Amino acid sequence: MELIPPSADESSGNGLKEAPLPGHTETDKLHSNKDTVFFRDGVRRIDFVLSYVEDKDGEKKQERRREFEANLEKAGLELETEDKSDSKDQKTYFLKIHAPWDVLATFADVLKIKVPFKESDIPHGQDVPLEWLSHPFRLPDHIMHPQPDYFTYPFDKTKTDFFLINDKDTFFPPSTRNRIVFYILARCPYYKEGRKDKGKTGIKRLLSNGTYTAAFPLHDCRYWKKARNAECESERYNLYKHWARFLCFYKEQPLNLIRKYYGEKIGIYFAWLGFYTEMLFFAAVMGLICFTYGVLSYDDNISSKEICNPEIGGSIVMCPLCDKKCPFWKLNSTCLSSWQSHLFDNEGTVFFAIFMGIWVTLFLEFWKRRQARLEYEWDLVDFEEEQQQLQIRPEFEIRCTNRRLNRITQEMEPYLPVTSKCARFSLSAAAVIFWISLIVACIIGVIAYRLAVYAAFASIIKDPMRKIQLVGRFITPQLATSVTASCINFVIIMILNFFYERVAVWITDLEIPKTHLEYENRLTMKMFLFQFVNYYSSCFYVAFFKGKFVGYPGEYSYMFGKWSNLRNEECDPGGCLIELTTQLVIVMTGKQLCGNIQEALLPLIRNWWSGRRGRHNPENHYSRWEQDHVLQNFSQLGLFYEYLEMVVQFGFITLFVASFPLAPLLALFNNILEIRVDAWKFTTQFKRPMASKARNIGAWQEILNAVAILSVVTNAFIMAFTSDMIPRMVYLYAYSKESSMRGYVNNSLSIYNISQIPERNMPEDNWFDNATSTCRYRDYRYPPGHQREYTHTMQFWHILAAKMAFIIIMEHVVFVVKFFVAWMIPDVPSDVKARIKRERYLIQEYLHNYEVEQLKLQLSASFITEPQSEMTLTPDKHEALSECL
Repeated sequence: MELIPPSADESSGNGLKEAPLPGHTETDKLHSNKDTVFFRDGVRRIDFVLSYVEDKDGEKKQERRREFEANLEKAGLELETEDKSDSKDQKTYFLKIHAPWDVLATFADVLKIKVPFKESDIPHGQDVPLEWLSHPFRLPDHIMHPQPDYFTYPFDKTKTDFFLINDKDTFFPPSTRNRIVFYILARCPYYKEGRKDKGKTGIKRLLSNGTYTAAFPLHDCRYWKKARNAECESERYNLYKHWARFLCFYKEQPLNLIRKYYGEKIGIYFAWLGFYTEMLFFAAVMGLICFTYGVLSYDDNISSKEICNPEIGGSIVMCPLCDKKCPFWKLNSTCLSSWQSHLFDNEGTVFFAIFMGIWVTLFLEFWKRRQARLEYEWDLVDFEEEQQQLQIRPEFEIRCTNRRLNRITQEMEPYLPVTSKCARFSLSAAAVIFWISLIVACIIGVIAYRLAVYAAFASIIKDPMRKIQLVGRFITPQLATSVTASCINFVIIMILNFFYERVAVWITDLEIPKTHLEYENRLTMKMFLFQFVNYYSSCFYVAFFKGKFVGYPGEYSYMFGKWSNLRNEECDPGGCLIELTTQLVIVMTGKQLCGNIQEALLPLIRNWWSGRRGRHNPENHYSRWEQDHVLQNFSQLGLFYEYLEMVVQFGFITLFVASFPLAPLLALFNNILEIRVDAWKFTTQFKRPMASKARNIGAWQEILNAVAILSVVTNAFIMAFTSDMIPRMVYLYAYSKESSMRGYVNNSLSIYNISQIPERNMPEDNWFDNATSTCRYRDYRYPPGHQREYTHTMQFWHILAAKMAFIIIMEHVVFVVKFFVAWMIPDVPSDVKARIKRERYLIQEYLHNYEVEQLKLQLSASFITEPQSEMTLTPDKHEALSECL
């Protein structure tokens, strides 16, 4: 049935379904039913709410609102205003918007929204082996599957009887209704009649200039209590009860309900995050096994025993690690760090690095299959082309005044001239290069700090042979420098992030992308490039540069030349891997802690500050729109930052996982919390987001693929050049006389004549044991007196060849396995392919039968009477609709 237009009384807000009871005023009745999502008549649903306040610049804003609302009414939307006297703060007006059937049908046709036309007859039964084991983790069926499965087809207003329309008021769900209304709001002008000012268009402009203070769709009820009105869905309550509480951390997510309430874009994010967390479980278990192996093989570590042995490590005098301030030192002072290094640098680490290369391939391939299944179940198979063609950004339409013919649609559309596009891209590229250079400059500054303060720590933390304090045995100059530099680096990262978020948005806005998808993809690439350099550059320095360009006594290398006195850092005798582990733990853990604190506490603080102090506040006295008005806005880029956080974490657990096998375990614990914190935020702290569609995770998929390939290379180089694994294996199989690791420490240290050390490299307090004329350093060079003294030995070249061979073999093995696995696992499951083909066939068949039936009816009707003309729009409505379209 057609929705009857409201009477004049109802339009002005005075039309109620029934008269108030004797002794009760109309105001009392309204107050008793304020927690509702309907107009005052109790029939028309509130699809959107705009709020505004009167201020000093009231006349201009009032004129804009008057023109805007008049154009909305011309477009067919119905409006109802709540006076400020009825609001809690006595200042805010609320404009409620309802889209009648005619408007919904028109724009559903324009946006090609898929709607059901027949209940699906394709069986979905899947026999899950040992299903009873998963029963504790499952949610009730009415939560997991809120609606039956239908065949769907893009809505066509001329074929309304083809679709399953039982009730026009509920045919389009609330998420679709608010998506349609926002489409109109974003394109509706607010200039005076007769004038054409393209800049004065859309709700976004009105929000930015303060004409309206907020624009949002309503939640359907309070999150801790079901709606009073039986016609209201109470889906928010179900989401909070079964999804947003932390006690549900072991339960599956109600993805269908998330998609229905928030839209496909948010639904696909939580589907991806949940799948990523599930796959992390296997990586975490394997990482824990490898770490346990390192702990259990603790006593078999012969190298650490030799370093800690007073007769071996205590008798080896090492050359100074910096100029002037650093003394000669005994090898056994690094006893503790050598034991710590063994926990992460052992035979199990090689296996784990190879395992993670295969794991990341399985994760990406299985996600593609999961994503393909969701695309089919959520009617997103053919969505991307529609989005590209139809959903042009309002900012593009406003700022691009040139028009040209679209060869596909044969319609005039705005476009950006090539000269303007080139100029904007050049400026964008220059800005990106400048800000990346700033990150590199900050990293160089941190490296200079490490080199400068190492000498200071070395002079404070004295050598054990000089009877130092107890703390010196546990905190070496290397450890103190590494920890403080990592903390400083983390602070710099967080400060730069604050600027990069704004810079990336500014640069992307400058380019004026045409569609929302193009805008998000460009912003994604820029932001991830910034974050990649920002978060990972310090780890790359420790992994691949520190200790690699040191030189040797008498010929040390300096960062900015010898005049700078900043001598390049050396690694511990146990290798640089433990320092990479320290860097990774501090940056990764610090980022996750800051992120969780920011996500959990800041919304609470904001809401407390704004006057919303929890569920114990008597909010039932306030209207649904007032309760939602004080919540935070969910910005268009809100989901972007959630993805960015997880993808940066993905980089940590794949690019450098060889140095820290427990990284996937930390990520798993974080993500279990992250899912529920994000769910809690969406359900309780944010206004209801705009429902929008997305068929996949967008540009993030390509970024994950690139990181996965890069991770194989980085882990191979870490095992070869940062870990001490290859030199130990070469010694064990080529140079050890006992086929054991005994004597490895002595073999890995070269000898230098102290009398040949230049004065600038000698300690200020020039001491050393008179019986000791030589010191040792970490390298493979001939000893003094040899005809090729201080040049590399053959063992050095053997080790280098073994490192290169290991890199080549590991990369090829992992890549072959990766590509084989990717080839074996199809991106789209076979049953989904069959269902898609079956559905397309049935759609064509039903559509053909419908057209034949309609033709028969028209032919038979032509012999009886003239066909009645369909109801048409009024001229004003037609003009306003055309303006919005």
